[in-house]
Amino acid sequence: MEQLLQLFAQWAGEPCAECLAIGAGGSSRRYFRLLGATKHCVGAVADDIRENEAFFAFSRHFHNKGINVPELYAVADDRRHYLQQDLGDQTLYGLLLDKKRQGGGFDTQMLSLYKQALTDLASIQQAGADIDFSVAYPRPAFDRRSILWDLNYFKYYFLKLKHIPFDEELLENDFLRLADRLLAADCNYFLYRDFQGRNIMLVLPTTHYQLPTLYYIDYQGGRRGAAQYDVASLLYSAKSDLPEPIRAELLNHYLHVRNIKGAARRQWLDDFWLYLLIRILQTLGAYGYRGLYERKPYFIESIPPALANLRALVENHPDILSPLPELARALSNSLNSLNSPNSLNPLNSLNSLNSLNPLNPLNPLNSLNSLTVTVTSFSFKQGLPDDPSGNGGGHIFDCRALPNPGRYPEYKTYTGKDRPVVEFLQRQPAVDTFLNNVKGIVAQSVDKYLERRFTSLMVSFGCTGGQHRSVYFAEQIASWLRNTYPMVNVLLHHREQDS
Repeated sequence: MEQLLQLFAQWAGEPCAECLAIGAGGSSRRYFRLLGATKHCVGAVADDIRENEAFFAFSRHFHNKGINVPELYAVADDRRHYLQQDLGDQTLYGLLLDKKRQGGGFDTQMLSLYKQALTDLASIQQAGADIDFSVAYPRPAFDRRSILWDLNYFKYYFLKLKHIPFDEELLENDFLRLADRLLAADCNYFLYRDFQGRNIMLVLPTTHYQLPTLYYIDYQGGRRGAAQYDVASLLYSAKSDLPEPIRAELLNHYLHVRNIKGAARRQWLDDFWLYLLIRILQTLGAYGYRGLYERKPYFIESIPPALANLRALVENHPDILSPLPELARALSNSLNSLNSPNSLNPLNSLNSLNSLNPLNPLNPLNSLNSLTVTVTSFSFKQGLPDDPSGNGGGHIFDCRALPNPGRYPEYKTYTGKDRPVVEFLQRQPAVDTFLNNVKGIVAQSVDKYLERRFTSLMVSFGCTGGQHRSVYFAEQIASWLRNTYPMVNVLLHHREQDS
């Protein structure tokens, strides 16, 4: 950290007054928001120098070509510490998730943003085609070796961790055949590798009449490859769960932007479904490693929608697995192991998920069928929240005895979701004590409700105006529940904010 702070002082010409850790998802890199008196940036500490060099080279290349990527401010001599432009915290995926929680879903704004992302993707793929791929890491191209790495990732961290039966030699033969089919496509583009909503940042406009500006991050794994891979990554990102008609419209938009028509369009789409297949298998391997092996809840929760994407692909394109019989059998066994009701063709349905044990934290499908905890913030002045389940309201916690940010003018316009209020409350010892006590009480109820197969629990936080303290605690408890109980469905509702 000392080296990162020194780098900030050299770049900014002023000391770093505040350093805040930023979550890095599945990455081993560590990110921090560094704040000085007049300047701010994101600092990174990353130990893989070859990967860092790829990021530095790609960033400069795209920035010079006018692509919206974070500007690289400074790199330390050790090539492990660097500073980049601070793009805020809002991602395309985060906005979609917020809209879903509020009942809005995929609206016209989201459609416009996704179309812009695909338009930008076409520019990125072509602007990066002449990049120096000798710096790409770990491979200069998505070649046969890269493809086999992904397929074996799926084999070892999904099939084997789930104890799915298969003939290893026959499966490896299918992997080679699939690699040949994939490499027959046009592979002369920049393959972003992880082009999905969590890696698309939204920089908010100055007026309400403009759409946010999209910026793109986390492309250090890029290499030369086929354009279809990244389109599949965005449209079929498991947790985004885009409606199928929206996917079709977005796919047509991308093809229109690229001016791909006629026979070229048919060939492009034939290759697209193959690249969607390997992308789904790669993500299942990643979810298996991060979720089933490392037990990280977000990745466990991502397995069911990824399997749903796989099922839909095979149903809509039944010939895709015909030349790959052992892979087809392994995928069939995968879904059969999840108690599909049709044992003759387990790719046809996932409707028997309710028969799975909701208490098993290793069961990747338990988030679909278990206890639902509704977490609500409210104002006591507006009365107690309603409980539509009919169970009487559950826990109601009174936050009014805690320090109130609303008493200070600088916090009046913020809510308990905003960083200034969050930091104010986290500095109060009474808030930490209250939060830990709430966790103990709620955990006792959740454990018992799961044991007794109850389906609904309500946890509510009230304060004076329903803006600061109650919102903060609802956010904290919802996040804690999702991380601690991946088998539980958590619904978050800020009554006064959402009304």
